Order: sequence, then C-alpha cells, then structure tokens
Amino acid sequence: MAKDFLTAIRERRSLYAISKESPIPDQRIKEIIEEALKHTPSAFNSQSTRLVLLLGEQHNKLWDLTTQILKSIVPEDRFESTRQRMEGFRSGYGTILFFEDQSVIEEFQQKFPTYQENFPIWSHHTNAMHQLVIWTALETEGLGANLQHYNPLIDERVKAEWKLPETWNLLAQMPFGKPTAPAGEKQFAPLGERFKSFDWQAITPVGDTPPKDKRLRRPCLTRTSAFTKVDAKL
Repeated sequence: MAKDFLTAIRERRSLYAISKESPIPDQRIKEIIEEALKHTPSAFNSQSTRLVLLLGEQHNKLWDLTTQILKSIVPEDRFESTRQRMEGFRSGYGTILFFEDQSVIEEFQQKFPTYQENFPIWSHHTNAMHQLVIWTALETEGLGANLQHYNPLIDERVKAEWKLPETWNLLAQMPFGKPTAPAGEKQFAPLGERFKSFDWQAITPVGDTPPKDKRLRRPCLTRTSAFTKVDAKL
C-alpha cells in the first residue's frame, strides 16, 4: 500500500547501515531520478540540477577514490575511523551524485540581472529539494540512504573519472542500499521555538458583531502549547 506524503517524510531517515542489495530493480531507481528531475521546482524553471547514478563497480570506484584522497590528507593515527566510514558507504548498493550546472546559473544571471546575486542561492534551494524528493522516494521503495559532502575534495577526480562537464559543480553524494539496521532515535527541538502561525480572527468588544471587512481587523499574538500562534486580525 502506498504511503501518504507526510508518512513518507516522517519515515525518511539517515540510514548508515546499508547493504549491496536493492528491493527494486535498477530501472525503477532510474525512473525515480527522472521523475524528480522533471517535477522538482526550480527558480524561474531554470532546471539547473544535474544528477549522476553510480551502481555496481562504478559505485565502488567512487568510494575507493574518495578513500584514496582522504588517506593523503588525514593523519595516519586518525585514518582508521575514516576508512571504516568509507567502507560503510561502499557497502551500499549505489550512490547518487548531486550537481548544479554553473552555465545555467550564469545564463539566468545574464537574463535577469536584478536577481543575479540570488541565482546561486536559489540553485542550492532546488538542489536540496531534489535531494529530499529522491531520498523520500527511495525510502518508500524500501531503500535507506544518507547524505555526504566530500566536495570539493573529490570534485576534479569525479569529473575526470566519469567525463563530466566542467560546469557541473558537485554539492552532495547520496549512498543508498537495503537497510540492515534501523535509524537511531531522533530528537526534536520544541516546535514553539520553530513555528509561528498567523490566522484571521476579529477583535471586537463584548456584545458587538465582528466586522466582515478584514481590513478592519488587527494582528494579535496568542500562544498554544504546541507552537507559537499569531492570530493576524487586521
């Protein structure tokens, strides 16, 4: 049975214990990525996100070269924990690489100079949305994933190994596979510190009829036990 959207969001977790198995065929994984690319929003419909799917030996190769690069910069007495972490990612079924195409961003900066400073920021927004969409979609299919950021250390090697355009800027790596252990307990900061709600509600003297015109209402702040609620009464 298909999960509703909020259930899927709630059950999407960072899973590090993953195996070289997949409950779905490779073609289904590709379909998920293609659907995400088609339907995830982007500023001015710029569609600047670029994705690469690595499976099998290509997936192994990514984490082998990442291990090599890290070994050259991490002190020897601290490298064992790094090696174990790389082995955990390599133990997965595949990895998705998330890029932003700088040529597209620059094109839109030229088209809309008023917003040129915002396009790099907006591109990160859309890339993050692609990450969440794909991560959640993989979870609904029985796959676990986590998100890593070994860029820019591995950028040049990745581009050279898979012959990718120079304009593709690597932002994240998502190893995934069939989960072998559940995620740990998640802690939540109080919603009252993170959320405010503005609702319409008239303030009128006792016995008076609330004005129908919202322009006659004014804002008022109220609190609830779950979150800070602001009733905007114009």
